[in-house]
Amino acid sequence: MKRSIATAIGVLMTFAICTARADTVTDWNQTAIDVMKSAGVGGNPWSRTLAMMHVAMSDAINSVQGRYERVVATVPTVAAASPEVAAAAAARRILLELYPKQTAKIEEAYAASLKIVPEGTAKSEGVALGEAVAAAVQADRAADGTNIPDTYRPITSAGVWVPTTPPLFAEYARAKPWALQSADQFRPGPPPPLSGALYARDYNETKTLGGAKSTARTPEQTAAVKFWTQANIGPGWQAAVRQLALAKGLDLAENARLFALFNMGVANTFITDWDAKFTYNFWRPVTAIRNGDMDGNDATERDAGWSPLNATPMHPEYPSQAAIICGVAVGILESVFGPNPAVPFTVTDLADPKVKRQYNSIAELADEHMDMRVWGGIHFRTSLQVGDDMGRKIAAYLVETSLKPVR
Repeated sequence: MKRSIATAIGVLMTFAICTARADTVTDWNQTAIDVMKSAGVGGNPWSRTLAMMHVAMSDAINSVQGRYERVVATVPTVAAASPEVAAAAAARRILLELYPKQTAKIEEAYAASLKIVPEGTAKSEGVALGEAVAAAVQADRAADGTNIPDTYRPITSAGVWVPTTPPLFAEYARAKPWALQSADQFRPGPPPPLSGALYARDYNETKTLGGAKSTARTPEQTAAVKFWTQANIGPGWQAAVRQLALAKGLDLAENARLFALFNMGVANTFITDWDAKFTYNFWRPVTAIRNGDMDGNDATERDAGWSPLNATPMHPEYPSQAAIICGVAVGILESVFGPNPAVPFTVTDLADPKVKRQYNSIAELADEHMDMRVWGGIHFRTSLQVGDDMGRKIAAYLVETSLKPVR
Protein backbone atom coordinates (compact mmCIF):
# COMPACT_ATOMS: atom_id res chain seq x y z
CA MET A 1 0.00 0.00 0.00
CA LYS A 2 1.26 3.47 -0.90
CA ARG A 3 2.09 5.52 2.18
CA SER A 4 4.71 7.97 1.00
CA ILE A 5 2.39 10.96 0.58
CA ALA A 6 -0.56 11.55 2.91
CA THR A 7 -3.87 12.32 1.26
CA ALA A 8 -5.32 15.76 1.78
CA ILE A 9 -8.28 14.28 3.63
CA GLY A 10 -6.04 12.33 5.99
CA VAL A 11 -3.94 15.37 6.79
CA LEU A 12 -7.00 17.49 7.49
CA MET A 13 -8.52 14.79 9.72
CA THR A 14 -5.30 14.49 11.69
CA PHE A 15 -5.02 18.27 12.04
CA ALA A 16 -8.62 18.47 13.26
CA ILE A 17 -8.08 15.78 15.88
CA CYS A 18 -4.88 17.38 17.20
CA THR A 19 -6.20 20.93 17.38
CA ALA A 20 -9.52 19.95 18.90
CA ARG A 21 -8.21 17.81 21.73
CA ALA A 22 -4.63 18.83 22.45
CA ASP A 23 -3.83 19.13 26.15
CA THR A 24 -0.90 20.22 28.31
CA VAL A 25 0.91 16.90 27.90
CA THR A 26 0.76 16.76 24.11
CA ASP A 27 1.44 20.48 23.79
CA TRP A 28 4.67 20.16 25.77
CA ASN A 29 5.66 17.03 23.89
CA GLN A 30 5.64 19.11 20.71
CA THR A 31 7.35 22.02 22.45
CA ALA A 32 10.18 19.78 23.62
CA ILE A 33 10.68 18.47 20.08
CA ASP A 34 10.79 22.02 18.72
CA VAL A 35 13.26 23.06 21.41
CA MET A 36 15.58 20.14 20.70
CA LYS A 37 15.35 20.71 16.96
CA SER A 38 16.50 24.30 17.51
CA ALA A 39 19.26 23.09 19.81
CA GLY A 40 20.43 20.45 17.34
CA VAL A 41 19.93 17.58 19.79
CA GLY A 42 19.43 13.95 18.80
CA GLY A 43 20.03 10.37 19.90
CA ASN A 44 20.39 9.50 23.56
CA PRO A 45 20.18 13.09 24.92
CA TRP A 46 16.97 13.54 22.92
CA SER A 47 15.32 10.48 24.44
CA ARG A 48 16.66 11.31 27.90
CA THR A 49 15.08 14.77 27.73
CA LEU A 50 11.64 13.46 26.81
CA ALA A 51 11.76 10.78 29.50
CA MET A 52 12.73 13.31 32.18
CA MET A 53 10.14 15.85 31.05
CA HIS A 54 7.26 13.40 30.77
CA VAL A 55 8.07 11.66 34.04
CA ALA A 56 8.13 15.08 35.72
CA MET A 57 4.79 15.99 34.14
CA SER A 58 3.19 12.71 35.15
CA ASP A 59 4.55 12.94 38.69
CA ALA A 60 3.33 16.55 38.96
CA ILE A 61 -0.17 15.69 37.78
CA ASN A 62 -0.37 12.71 40.12
CA SER A 63 0.93 14.81 43.00
CA VAL A 64 -2.43 16.57 42.60
CA GLN A 65 -4.83 13.91 41.35
CA GLY A 66 -3.27 10.73 42.74
CA ARG A 67 -4.49 8.61 39.84
CA TYR A 68 -1.25 6.74 39.13
CA GLU A 69 1.92 5.90 41.01
CA ARG A 70 4.74 8.42 40.77
CA VAL A 71 8.23 7.57 39.54
CA VAL A 72 10.05 9.94 41.90
CA ALA A 73 7.68 10.21 44.84
CA THR A 74 9.65 12.49 47.15
CA VAL A 75 7.57 15.67 46.87
CA PRO A 76 4.47 16.03 49.10
CA THR A 77 1.14 15.96 47.28
CA VAL A 78 -0.88 19.17 46.90
CA ALA A 79 -4.51 18.42 46.17
CA ALA A 80 -5.44 22.08 45.78
CA ALA A 81 -2.95 22.76 42.97
CA SER A 82 -3.87 22.99 39.29
CA PRO A 83 -2.61 19.78 37.63
CA GLU A 84 -2.26 21.55 34.26
CA VAL A 85 -0.11 24.30 35.76
CA ALA A 86 1.93 21.80 37.76
CA ALA A 87 2.62 19.80 34.61
CA ALA A 88 3.57 22.88 32.59
CA ALA A 89 5.84 24.19 35.36
CA ALA A 90 7.58 20.83 35.59
CA ALA A 91 8.10 20.64 31.83
CA ARG A 92 9.39 24.22 31.71
CA ARG A 93 11.91 23.62 34.47
CA ILE A 94 13.30 20.43 32.90
CA LEU A 95 13.75 22.09 29.50
CA LEU A 96 15.25 25.28 30.91
CA GLU A 97 17.83 23.31 32.87
CA LEU A 98 18.81 21.23 29.84
CA TYR A 99 18.57 23.91 27.13
CA PRO A 100 19.12 27.37 28.63
CA LYS A 101 19.85 28.85 25.19
CA GLN A 102 16.27 28.04 24.18
CA THR A 103 14.74 30.10 27.00
CA ALA A 104 12.65 32.35 24.74
CA LYS A 105 10.94 29.39 23.02
CA ILE A 106 10.34 27.62 26.34
CA GLU A 107 8.94 30.70 28.09
CA GLU A 108 6.60 31.39 25.19
CA ALA A 109 5.12 27.90 25.53
CA TYR A 110 4.89 28.29 29.31
CA ALA A 111 2.99 31.58 29.04
CA ALA A 112 0.51 29.92 26.70
CA SER A 113 0.00 27.07 29.19
CA LEU A 114 -0.59 29.41 32.14
CA LYS A 115 -2.98 31.62 30.20
CA ILE A 116 -5.77 29.03 30.33
CA VAL A 117 -5.80 28.89 34.17
CA PRO A 118 -7.15 31.87 36.15
CA GLU A 119 -5.03 33.55 38.81
CA GLY A 120 -5.40 32.17 42.31
CA THR A 121 -4.16 29.63 44.80
CA ALA A 122 -4.53 26.67 42.44
CA LYS A 123 -2.30 28.37 39.91
CA SER A 124 0.39 29.53 42.33
CA GLU A 125 0.50 26.17 44.10
CA GLY A 126 0.66 24.43 40.73
CA VAL A 127 3.72 26.44 39.79
CA ALA A 128 5.48 25.65 43.07
CA LEU A 129 4.58 21.98 42.87
CA GLY A 130 5.74 21.58 39.29
CA GLU A 131 9.05 23.25 40.07
CA ALA A 132 9.61 20.96 43.06
CA VAL A 133 8.76 17.81 41.12
CA ALA A 134 11.07 18.79 38.26
CA ALA A 135 13.90 19.36 40.73
CA ALA A 136 13.32 15.92 42.23
CA VAL A 137 13.43 14.25 38.80
CA GLN A 138 16.58 16.16 37.87
CA ALA A 139 18.26 15.08 41.09
CA ASP A 140 17.25 11.48 40.47
CA ARG A 141 18.83 11.49 37.01
CA ALA A 142 21.84 13.71 37.74
CA ALA A 143 24.30 10.81 37.70
CA ASP A 144 22.41 8.38 35.48
CA GLY A 145 25.38 7.77 33.16
CA THR A 146 23.28 7.86 29.99
CA ASN A 147 24.96 10.76 28.19
CA ILE A 148 27.70 8.63 26.68
CA PRO A 149 28.92 9.56 23.15
CA ASP A 150 29.48 7.21 20.24
CA THR A 151 33.26 6.79 20.36
CA TYR A 152 33.82 3.53 18.50
CA ARG A 153 34.94 2.82 14.94
CA PRO A 154 35.09 -0.45 12.93
CA ILE A 155 38.13 -2.50 11.99
CA THR A 156 37.13 -3.24 8.41
CA SER A 157 39.11 -6.42 7.89
CA ALA A 158 37.81 -8.21 10.96
CA GLY A 159 34.40 -6.64 11.50
CA VAL A 160 34.92 -5.88 15.17
CA TRP A 161 34.74 -2.50 16.84
CA VAL A 162 37.37 -0.73 18.93
CA PRO A 163 37.33 2.51 20.90
CA THR A 164 38.77 5.70 19.47
CA THR A 165 39.04 6.93 23.07
CA PRO A 166 39.59 4.91 26.30
CA PRO A 167 37.02 2.07 26.65
CA LEU A 168 33.60 3.15 27.88
CA PHE A 169 31.99 -0.27 28.22
CA ALA A 170 32.04 -0.09 32.03
CA GLU A 171 30.16 3.20 31.83
CA TYR A 172 27.51 1.67 29.61
CA ALA A 173 27.16 -1.23 32.02
CA ARG A 174 26.67 1.19 34.93
CA ALA A 175 24.14 3.40 33.12
CA LYS A 176 20.92 3.79 35.06
CA PRO A 177 17.85 2.72 33.08
CA TRP A 178 14.32 3.87 33.84
CA ALA A 179 12.61 1.40 36.21
CA LEU A 180 14.68 -1.59 35.05
CA GLN A 181 16.95 -3.44 37.44
CA SER A 182 20.04 -3.02 35.23
CA ALA A 183 21.16 -2.26 31.69
CA ASP A 184 21.70 -5.96 30.98
CA GLN A 185 18.38 -7.17 32.40
CA PHE A 186 17.09 -8.08 28.93
CA ARG A 187 20.41 -8.59 27.17
CA PRO A 188 19.86 -11.15 24.39
CA GLY A 189 22.04 -14.09 23.51
CA PRO A 190 24.78 -13.69 20.88
CA PRO A 191 24.16 -13.07 17.16
CA PRO A 192 24.03 -16.05 14.79
CA PRO A 193 27.36 -17.78 14.11
CA LEU A 194 28.93 -16.59 10.86
CA SER A 195 29.18 -20.12 9.51
CA GLY A 196 25.46 -20.89 9.84
CA ALA A 197 22.46 -20.82 7.51
CA LEU A 198 20.67 -18.08 9.48
CA TYR A 199 23.58 -15.70 9.07
CA ALA A 200 23.75 -16.53 5.36
CA ARG A 201 20.05 -15.75 5.00
CA ASP A 202 20.49 -12.40 6.74
CA TYR A 203 23.64 -11.57 4.79
CA ASN A 204 22.10 -12.22 1.40
CA GLU A 205 18.84 -10.40 2.18
CA THR A 206 20.63 -7.23 3.19
CA LYS A 207 23.16 -7.52 0.38
CA THR A 208 20.33 -7.85 -2.17
CA LEU A 209 17.90 -5.26 -0.83
CA GLY A 210 20.13 -2.80 1.03
CA GLY A 211 22.81 -1.88 -1.47
CA ALA A 212 23.06 1.65 -2.79
CA LYS A 213 22.70 0.25 -6.33
CA SER A 214 20.12 -2.44 -5.53
CA THR A 215 17.70 -3.28 -8.35
CA ALA A 216 15.63 -5.56 -6.10
CA ARG A 217 14.49 -2.78 -3.76
CA THR A 218 11.25 -1.09 -4.88
CA PRO A 219 10.86 2.68 -5.30
CA GLU A 220 8.47 2.68 -2.31
CA GLN A 221 11.03 0.92 -0.15
CA THR A 222 13.67 3.43 -1.21
CA ALA A 223 11.32 6.30 -0.35
CA ALA A 224 10.79 4.84 3.12
CA VAL A 225 14.54 4.61 3.74
CA LYS A 226 15.10 8.19 2.62
CA PHE A 227 12.25 9.50 4.78
CA TRP A 228 13.22 7.68 7.95
CA THR A 229 16.49 9.40 8.66
CA GLN A 230 17.76 9.36 12.24
CA ALA A 231 16.31 12.85 12.64
CA ASN A 232 12.78 11.63 11.85
CA ILE A 233 12.60 8.37 13.79
CA GLY A 234 12.16 9.90 17.25
CA PRO A 235 9.73 12.70 16.29
CA GLY A 236 7.83 10.27 14.07
CA TRP A 237 7.04 7.95 16.95
CA GLN A 238 6.08 10.88 19.17
CA ALA A 239 3.68 12.15 16.50
CA ALA A 240 2.11 8.71 16.21
CA VAL A 241 1.55 8.49 19.97
CA ARG A 242 0.12 12.02 20.14
CA GLN A 243 -2.38 11.34 17.39
CA LEU A 244 -3.41 7.96 18.78
CA ALA A 245 -3.84 9.34 22.30
CA LEU A 246 -5.85 12.32 21.12
CA ALA A 247 -8.06 10.24 18.85
CA LYS A 248 -8.85 7.92 21.77
CA GLY A 249 -9.72 10.90 24.01
CA LEU A 250 -7.43 10.17 26.94
CA ASP A 251 -7.71 12.59 29.85
CA LEU A 252 -4.81 14.53 31.33
CA ALA A 253 -3.59 11.91 33.81
CA GLU A 254 -3.97 9.10 31.28
CA ASN A 255 -2.01 11.04 28.68
CA ALA A 256 0.68 11.86 31.21
CA ARG A 257 1.06 8.20 32.15
CA LEU A 258 1.14 7.07 28.52
CA PHE A 259 3.84 9.55 27.51
CA ALA A 260 5.90 8.86 30.62
CA LEU A 261 5.81 5.10 30.04
CA PHE A 262 6.52 5.48 26.35
CA ASN A 263 9.46 7.81 26.79
CA MET A 264 10.98 5.86 29.67
CA GLY A 265 10.85 2.88 27.34
CA VAL A 266 12.47 4.73 24.45
CA ALA A 267 15.22 6.09 26.71
CA ASN A 268 15.85 2.54 27.91
CA THR A 269 16.39 1.36 24.34
CA PHE A 270 19.64 3.31 24.17
CA ILE A 271 20.87 2.02 27.51
CA THR A 272 20.00 -1.64 26.94
CA ASP A 273 21.09 -1.63 23.32
CA TRP A 274 24.44 -0.02 24.05
CA ASP A 275 25.04 -2.69 26.69
CA ALA A 276 24.30 -5.46 24.18
CA LYS A 277 26.09 -3.87 21.23
CA PHE A 278 29.38 -3.50 23.06
CA THR A 279 29.06 -6.96 24.56
CA TYR A 280 28.97 -8.63 21.13
CA ASN A 281 30.72 -6.08 18.87
CA PHE A 282 29.07 -7.54 15.75
CA TRP A 283 30.01 -6.18 12.35
CA ARG A 284 27.73 -4.07 10.19
CA PRO A 285 26.65 -5.25 6.72
CA VAL A 286 29.07 -2.93 4.91
CA THR A 287 32.00 -4.58 6.68
CA ALA A 288 30.57 -8.08 6.47
CA ILE A 289 29.73 -7.97 2.76
CA ARG A 290 33.05 -6.43 1.75
CA ASN A 291 34.75 -9.24 3.68
CA GLY A 292 32.43 -12.11 2.85
CA ASP A 293 35.40 -14.35 2.11
CA MET A 294 36.49 -14.15 5.76
CA ASP A 295 33.37 -15.47 7.52
CA GLY A 296 33.87 -19.19 6.82
CA ASN A 297 30.47 -19.44 5.12
CA ASP A 298 30.28 -20.78 1.54
CA ALA A 299 26.82 -19.19 1.08
CA THR A 300 28.06 -15.60 1.49
CA GLU A 301 29.75 -14.25 -1.61
CA ARG A 302 32.04 -11.27 -1.11
CA ASP A 303 31.39 -7.94 -2.82
CA ALA A 304 34.36 -5.67 -2.14
CA GLY A 305 32.62 -2.62 -3.65
CA TRP A 306 29.26 -2.97 -1.90
CA SER A 307 27.87 0.12 -0.17
CA PRO A 308 24.59 0.54 1.74
CA LEU A 309 21.85 2.96 0.74
CA ASN A 310 21.96 4.49 4.23
CA ALA A 311 25.08 5.78 5.93
CA THR A 312 26.32 3.15 8.40
CA PRO A 313 26.09 4.26 12.05
CA MET A 314 29.36 4.32 13.96
CA HIS A 315 28.55 1.58 16.46
CA PRO A 316 28.07 -2.20 16.31
CA GLU A 317 25.16 -3.83 14.50
CA TYR A 318 23.62 -6.29 16.98
CA PRO A 319 20.93 -5.78 18.15
CA SER A 320 19.01 -3.03 16.35
CA GLN A 321 18.12 -0.04 18.52
CA ALA A 322 15.42 1.04 16.05
CA ALA A 323 13.81 -2.39 16.43
CA ILE A 324 13.92 -2.16 20.22
CA ILE A 325 12.01 1.13 19.93
CA CYS A 326 9.43 -0.65 17.77
CA GLY A 327 9.00 -3.39 20.36
CA VAL A 328 8.73 -0.87 23.20
CA ALA A 329 6.23 1.23 21.26
CA VAL A 330 3.98 -1.65 20.31
CA GLY A 331 4.14 -3.19 23.78
CA ILE A 332 3.28 -0.01 25.65
CA LEU A 333 0.62 1.18 23.23
CA GLU A 334 -1.08 -2.22 23.21
CA SER A 335 -1.10 -2.18 27.02
CA VAL A 336 -3.12 1.05 26.88
CA PHE A 337 -5.24 0.66 23.74
CA GLY A 338 -5.44 -3.09 23.17
CA PRO A 339 -3.96 -5.25 20.39
CA ASN A 340 -2.83 -3.50 17.21
CA PRO A 341 -4.08 0.05 17.86
CA ALA A 342 -5.58 1.11 14.53
CA VAL A 343 -6.08 4.85 14.11
CA PRO A 344 -4.87 6.59 10.91
CA PHE A 345 -2.06 9.01 11.59
CA THR A 346 0.38 11.15 9.65
CA VAL A 347 4.10 11.63 10.21
CA THR A 348 5.83 14.77 8.95
CA ASP A 349 9.44 15.19 7.90
CA LEU A 350 11.20 17.25 10.56
CA ALA A 351 13.24 19.12 7.96
CA ASP A 352 10.54 19.57 5.29
CA PRO A 353 6.93 19.82 6.59
CA LYS A 354 5.59 19.29 3.06
CA VAL A 355 6.84 15.69 3.07
CA LYS A 356 4.56 13.28 4.95
CA ARG A 357 3.82 9.61 5.32
CA GLN A 358 0.50 8.14 6.40
CA TYR A 359 -0.28 4.91 8.26
CA ASN A 360 -3.39 3.06 9.36
CA SER A 361 -1.99 1.45 12.49
CA ILE A 362 0.97 1.33 14.83
CA ALA A 363 1.84 -2.12 13.45
CA GLU A 364 2.31 -0.65 9.96
CA LEU A 365 4.74 1.92 11.29
CA ALA A 366 6.66 -0.63 13.36
CA ASP A 367 6.95 -3.08 10.46
CA GLU A 368 8.22 -0.39 8.13
CA HIS A 369 10.71 0.90 10.69
CA MET A 370 12.26 -2.54 10.97
CA ASP A 371 12.14 -3.43 7.28
CA MET A 372 13.72 -0.17 6.19
CA ARG A 373 16.85 -0.95 8.22
CA VAL A 374 17.39 -3.90 5.86
CA TRP A 375 16.33 -1.87 2.82
CA GLY A 376 18.86 0.77 3.86
CA GLY A 377 21.62 -1.80 4.20
CA ILE A 378 22.58 -1.13 7.82
CA HIS A 379 21.07 -4.13 9.65
CA PHE A 380 20.52 -7.86 9.41
CA ARG A 381 17.07 -9.41 9.88
CA THR A 382 17.94 -11.37 13.03
CA SER A 383 19.11 -8.19 14.74
CA LEU A 384 15.70 -6.64 14.06
CA GLN A 385 13.78 -9.63 15.36
CA VAL A 386 15.92 -9.83 18.49
CA GLY A 387 15.61 -6.08 19.06
CA ASP A 388 11.84 -6.17 18.71
CA ASP A 389 11.66 -8.97 21.30
CA MET A 390 13.87 -6.98 23.69
CA GLY A 391 11.62 -3.95 23.30
CA ARG A 392 8.48 -5.92 24.09
CA LYS A 393 10.08 -7.33 27.23
CA ILE A 394 11.14 -3.84 28.33
CA ALA A 395 7.60 -2.54 27.72
CA ALA A 396 5.99 -5.39 29.64
CA TYR A 397 8.29 -4.84 32.60
CA LEU A 398 7.65 -1.09 32.67
CA VAL A 399 3.89 -1.55 32.53
CA GLU A 400 4.05 -4.18 35.28
CA THR A 401 6.22 -2.13 37.65
CA SER A 402 5.69 1.57 36.94
CA LEU A 403 2.89 4.16 37.01
CA LYS A 404 0.28 1.64 38.05
CA PRO A 405 -3.24 2.89 38.87
CA VAL A 406 -3.74 3.96 42.47
CA ARG A 407 -7.52 4.04 42.32
